[in-house]
Amino acid sequence: MNKVKLDEIVDSIDIQHEESSFYLNKKTGKVVIISNEETSAAENINEGEENIEDYPDWQQEIIKIAVDIMNTDDYIELPTKYDIHEYNIMKEFCLSVEDENIKDSLLDAISGKGAFRMFKGKAYEYNILEKWYEYKNEALKQIVIDWFNENKIEFE
Repeated sequence: MNKVKLDEIVDSIDIQHEESSFYLNKKTGKVVIISNEETSAAENINEGEENIEDYPDWQQEIIKIAVDIMNTDDYIELPTKYDIHEYNIMKEFCLSVEDENIKDSLLDAISGKGAFRMFKGKAYEYNILEKWYEYKNEALKQIVIDWFNENKIEFE
């Protein structure tokens, strides 16, 4: 496998959502995104309940990849939001803020309902939103580096 680009994996884990899973193809070093619908289709095909031809042409290629993910070791799932714990990253950022008033305000914002929205609003209000994004990006990079090392994947 070619060396995988660190920033590509960081960007991929940052845009993850509930409806899809993200995988690294260990042979090509490329990230593939498989929707829950395509995963279900691949499971049905694997179990012989459906045929790939039952799906539209545009969807067949990605379903074939989903089947491949289930049946080979060529893919590895990227760290998920459950591995990332963005709330903890947000809290660590709050604790890193030197101004005690801003720190306390941010910590208040993340306790309770709507923590992410409230936090971003406060970060914007204090003109530190860009610092937050930089901090978060560095935290995600470290998570990905640890993941690369754990999975013995070379990166650049």
